Amino acid sequence: MARDARPQARLPAGFVDVTAADARARAAAIDVVTATYRAHGFEPLETPAIEYLDALGKHLPDVDAPDQGVFALRDDDDRWLALRYDLTAPLARYVAQHRQHLPNPFRRYQVGPVWRREKPGPGRFRQFVQCDFDTVGSANLAVDAEACALLGRALETLGIAPSEYEVRVNDRKVLSGVLARSGVTEPDAQLDVLRAIDKLDRLGSDGVRALLGEGRRDRSGDYTSGAGLSDDQADVVMAFVGAGGPDRAEVLAALDDLVGDDETGRRGIEELTAIAEGLDAMGVGPQVVFDPGIVRGLAYYTGPVFEAVLTSETLDEKGRPRQFGTVAAGGRYDDLITRFTGQDVPACGGSVGIDRLLAALRDRGAAPEVPGPVVVTAMDRDRMTDYHAMAAELRAAGIAAEVYLGTQNLQKQMRYADRRSSPAVVIAGGDEFAAGTVQVKDLALGTERAREVSDRDEWRADRPAQRTVPRADLVATVAEVLAGS
Repeated sequence: MARDARPQARLPAGFVDVTAADARARAAAIDVVTATYRAHGFEPLETPAIEYLDALGKHLPDVDAPDQGVFALRDDDDRWLALRYDLTAPLARYVAQHRQHLPNPFRRYQVGPVWRREKPGPGRFRQFVQCDFDTVGSANLAVDAEACALLGRALETLGIAPSEYEVRVNDRKVLSGVLARSGVTEPDAQLDVLRAIDKLDRLGSDGVRALLGEGRRDRSGDYTSGAGLSDDQADVVMAFVGAGGPDRAEVLAALDDLVGDDETGRRGIEELTAIAEGLDAMGVGPQVVFDPGIVRGLAYYTGPVFEAVLTSETLDEKGRPRQFGTVAAGGRYDDLITRFTGQDVPACGGSVGIDRLLAALRDRGAAPEVPGPVVVTAMDRDRMTDYHAMAAELRAAGIAAEVYLGTQNLQKQMRYADRRSSPAVVIAGGDEFAAGTVQVKDLALGTERAREVSDRDEWRADRPAQRTVPRADLVATVAEVLAGS
């Protein structure tokens, strides 16, 4: 092949490769979160990555056509397909298709990648993993209260203290009532306001104020049209956004004054009141707050919405303070399944953005660290049967292990184990076989020294974090090393 005909090794913008260490950490975090879901009675479901475009619907923020914001293609039957942009729209299709065979309410969780064809940026990827839970078929607002509590519980099981996060709750009906009192009654206009407020954490008050009016041009020169509100109308919206606080009862009272006698707004206040009562009944403390600035950008939400936000600051690589913001979110979407069935099917759910949450945990030095396999080094090619027997014994005890199958050079074998994030290596040559022993090196203690070793004599003279034990004690010794890692 000519050199200029070779493909370029590169990633599309907005996509990332996941290393072994990151994949292990992600899997460990998912295990913790899904165990929390299962403990609350949710069961697993898997739906395809591709759905019919019309089944997904036009619900993404900042898009005006169904094929905007998604990766779409035309199938052989001339129908449009698309990669799912979240796990909720496919759930609606699944329930509509199989509802007669499902328990009611139907409680499911699902983990998987989703794809969005949007402008990538720092922390914004076109493919990311979501970890969802949903309750379909219940209009009881205790479901919403449980969802808020469950998001907090999931964060805490990953090591985030209650003082380091907030679950912020609002109800879209309350904002609809406030807007109606201000003369903004058209659904499309109200949706434009919702989408403007949804950018509050990213653009700040001035940016949202611009989007409520004529519009805003960002640093790249891209222009976003505004909602077209008058200055007085924008003042009311900004007052609504700023009405949050740590005391749920006080926030409800403030929102009650803003809503007045608007019927839709009153229903929103009633829903938030029911959620507050549910949170009190579950003993949920001040980490769940009512915040009118939370509206969620997805168009299918119909009432209560919520976001879990990390509140503690960290420093970036240049020493500047930063916050990771929202790491989980959800809300009630009572009309999504109705699109398919024409019947009222209430639903509510939440989603943990596992990749963003892992990035925040790494920033705090609290991300799950899952070691690679124990490496059984191969010092003598005539003893390969013995090496494979050692690895088999470790695996039988539930310890991931592999036999090194490259060069016999010890330095290269140790570097291999280091790159594999191995917690320990097993070493046995002629002397060890003659004595009926093995050497077990704890790489958590000796990684730096292992990088410098040049030959076996030097290794045996220094022996950092290394034990020589009877061959029969191999598994027990390795288990002790892993327990201390």
